[in-house]
Amino acid sequence: MRDGSAVHGKAGAHRDVEPWGAGASPRAARDGASGGAGERGAGTVVVLALAAVVVLIALAVGALGSAQRARGSAQAAADLGALAGATAWRQGADPCATAAEAVRRNGAEVVACVPEGGGAVGVRASRAALGPDVGPWAGWLGDATAGARAGPRQDVGQDIEPGTGPEPGP
Repeated sequence: MRDGSAVHGKAGAHRDVEPWGAGASPRAARDGASGGAGERGAGTVVVLALAAVVVLIALAVGALGSAQRARGSAQAAADLGALAGATAWRQGADPCATAAEAVRRNGAEVVACVPEGGGAVGVRASRAALGPDVGPWAGWLGDATAGARAGPRQDVGQDIEPGTGPEPGP
């Protein structure tokens, strides 16, 4: 009998008949006769690979966002440093010391400070792209730098003839 029912031998022993055929294993019957056992777990590998790609893309987007934020912060520090330096120079103080303090208070470092003729000050500021609180990864993306210049305009009015400029507003 091969219908899956129990068969009793002469001694009354009980054994189950294999419904998938003599000599075949349950695994071979489950996987099919084509040898599908080699493909077991392939879906897991694909899902893990897709998850790794998603994580890498998320990390790349996060790094780009952090670099852009650092660039904006360095630009703000350079702008404020240049304004502070030009104001200090106009009042007779050291423009680069004042600019360096303003840049430092805004989370960046002065790379260059150049007092120009006529009371203008040029400042270049730098800031780590990932910030100081990320430990050993702090310098991984490098530094974001920005420059600014503040002071009175040079040669005001020489490029525009009187009466040809924009009309004053109400």
